[in-house]
Formats: sequence, structure tokens, C-alpha cells
Amino acid sequence: MSIRHTPVTPRAARMTAVGILGILTVSLAACAGQPTADPSVAPSADATGAGHGAIAGAEEVAEPPLGLTTIDPDGQVAHLDLLDESVTEIGAISTPSAVATDGRYLFADNGDGIEIIDSGVWTWDHVDHFHYYRAEPALLGTVDGEGAATIATTNSSTTGGTGISFAGSGDAVLLDTEALSKGEIRELFRLEREPHEGLVVPVGSFALVSDTEDGAVTTIAAYDSDGEETGVEHPCIEPAGTVTTRVGAVIGCADGALLAHVDGDELSVERIPFPDGAAPSAISAFHNREGRPTVAALAGPTDIRLLDTRERAWALLTAPVPLVQVTAVDDEAGHLLALAQDGRMLVLGADDGSLLAETAPLVSESLADGRAPTLIADQHRAYLSAPAERRLYEIDYADGARIARAFDTATEPAFVAETGR
Repeated sequence: MSIRHTPVTPRAARMTAVGILGILTVSLAACAGQPTADPSVAPSADATGAGHGAIAGAEEVAEPPLGLTTIDPDGQVAHLDLLDESVTEIGAISTPSAVATDGRYLFADNGDGIEIIDSGVWTWDHVDHFHYYRAEPALLGTVDGEGAATIATTNSSTTGGTGISFAGSGDAVLLDTEALSKGEIRELFRLEREPHEGLVVPVGSFALVSDTEDGAVTTIAAYDSDGEETGVEHPCIEPAGTVTTRVGAVIGCADGALLAHVDGDELSVERIPFPDGAAPSAISAFHNREGRPTVAALAGPTDIRLLDTRERAWALLTAPVPLVQVTAVDDEAGHLLALAQDGRMLVLGADDGSLLAETAPLVSESLADGRAPTLIADQHRAYLSAPAERRLYEIDYADGARIARAFDTATEPAFVAETGR
């Protein structure tokens, strides 16, 4: 399978794209060019004991092996290498309804469980430097469960845990991420709960698990990796939305957020309330450039809420137009990226939400058809999937939202994840 691309002018209303002569498919995003590991998790040792995240059979490479791993509506999985533009067809899974990622693995929800795909590319964050690895991609298997699932990951793909909450059965599952890196699916624990749309959020060697009272979620309780309660419990009404930053794991609540991190062997959970005057809002999703301390969320079409986890502070902004997604780049320029309801990608200022740059409408047909595009923030680029248009865009947001590359796809890119970060 080959790919070719041509440059695209920044303001072209229609993009001249290049063909991917095969199947490209797509998944949910988490984003970042220079990824960061969960600071509360100790590095795993490689075969030499160096602790740099290497896995037997993997090749260390000189630069981040960035790619877009995709899944189409029929479950066909492929990987586009963003360095040389080669495409690898990985295989087929059941038709997914949602996909989550940690930057290496894709977790595809088929309603009866989670199928796990290893993209075979990842970055190890050693705080002051990075190590980059490439191995053979693989379909790892399935975690059984009932009903829709909510996935929570850390920023490390070789250590720690991955949390799964199954709404149909209520089961709370914590997977061993180090075992995944060896091609094994191993559950550290599986807890029975009342069925509900909940969360299982890994934090170092612990996990925060939603709990219900009279059918409503009211608290977040901490468990160790053996599934034993630690006694740490915090109120959280309508918990929804979670993301891991360099500071810790964030969980959205109706009145603000919880921030959890590990100091030594101790789990710490802090409450960060919304500022005075902010309306209560159950934020359903946080987005950022992977590992960066600032995260962004929508509490309404024009209500942007930024949380700086380092400063433990919220900022409330008003978008210039109605949005469907917003993500924090958290770079020196303070860029926010947003997808407008009319299909444009916007570059906004984090200080006041002002419009700095914009593309032409790129995903209008997808939004009109209810096929959700995915917007990913990277260190240098943004990636936007256009399912109905059968196209993937690479956008230089720091250069006037210039379209750097555009890839036409043979099938609908229903889900897309940037991997190798």
C-alpha cells in the first residue's frame, strides 16, 4: 500500500489530498508530540535493567515514531506512519462503538467487551529526555464486559494500570499495563458494583473507582492494585471525564474536579472547585496535549473551562462561536484548538478565547451526518479526522492554521488515534 501527498494552500476551501491506496481507519485521540509518563509510576526495567521502557523484541529508534492508527466502521485496523507515510494493515476487530487510547494501545468498545490493539510504537518519558521504540503491531484480545465501557489510561504504556468501567454490569476492572506491553491481558482486579456509567481511574499503584448510593454516583473511592479499599474516599456528584497530566489524574465532577497523584507511597486526592459564579456542569471530556498540565473542556457550546493542574486553578472563557470540542496545547503561545459546529478548526488564545486563526470548513458533512470527527493536539501539529469526507488533515496551528498535509482514505476513518507519542 502506498501513499503520496501534495502541499495544500492554507486558505483553500477545498483541499487537494493525496491518496492512501488502501484502508485507513480511525480512533479516539489523546495527543502529544513529546509524551509524558505518569509521574507517580516508577519506570519498568528493560532487558538490561536500564529502566528506559524497552520491551523484548522492540527496536529503539532515534525519533518519535508518530503515526495515526485507524479503525473503520467494519473494524479494519491500519496504521499510517507519519514519518515515511507507509501504511500497515494490522487486522480486523468487531465493529466498535467507541475507541480510547493511551498513545500506544487502542481500546475498542464493541458493547460486549473491549478489544485491545497494540500499535507497536511508543515513547518512554524519562523526565529530562525520551526514548522511542518500535515493535510489531498486534491484536491482543478482548476484556469481557457488559454494556458501554469507559476507559481511563495513564501516559505510560509499559507500567501502571488501565481502568475499565462497564455500565451494563457495573464491573470495575483494572488492567496490568506492563503485562499488555508483553502481549498479555491480565486483570489486576475486577470489582462488582451496581450497574452505572462510572469510572475506574488509575493513579500510580492505585485506582479511583466510582460508587453509587440509591442508584446515583456520589463518591470516588480509592483501591490498591489488589482491589482492596484504602479508606480514601471523596464526594463527587456526576463524575464524568478523566485525563492524566504530568501532575496527576483529573476527574470531572458537577462542581469542579478531583486531582489525584501519588507522593512516595501515599495517594493524595484534592478537590478543585469551579470559581465563584461558574454554573455547575458535569464535564463529559477533558482534552489536552498529552501529559501537559493544562486541560480544556466544554461546559456548553461557548463555555470553555481550562484547568491548570499545576496551579490548581480554573479559567473560564467564552468561545467566539459554538463549538463541539476544545483541547489545550499548553505551549508557550497558550494555544487552544477547537472544532466549531460549522466544521472549521479554530486556533484560540488561552487568555481570553479570542480567535487567532482558522481553517476553512473541513468536516461540515461529518458533523451534519452525526459522524464525530476527532481533533488531536500535538507539540507541532493538529490532526483532524473527517469521517464522512474520508480524509485526514495535518494542520500547522502555529502557522495560521495552515493545512500541512491531507490524506484521502479508501474507507471512512471512523476512529483515529495518534500513536508513538
